[in-house]
Amino acid sequence: MITSQTVTTPEFLSASLVGTWRRFGLVGPVYEIVGVGDKLPNGDLLMHIRVLESGEKLDYSLTDILDDPKES
Repeated sequence: MITSQTVTTPEFLSASLVGTWRRFGLVGPVYEIVGVGDKLPNGDLLMHIRVLESGEKLDYSLTDILDDPKES
């Protein structure tokens, strides 16, 4: 019997995060994920983010984003 299993690739996951908000740690500034960047040699992905407080635009690793809490 063949069953289907959902496979989530980093590329799919990263695209689904665009437009969402997170916070640097528990008390850090809030940022919006605004785009998908380049793949790093270690397999991680860079994401384009915008810090709400300053308007600064940065690249931030997907691994670090997933460690940060979601902001509502």
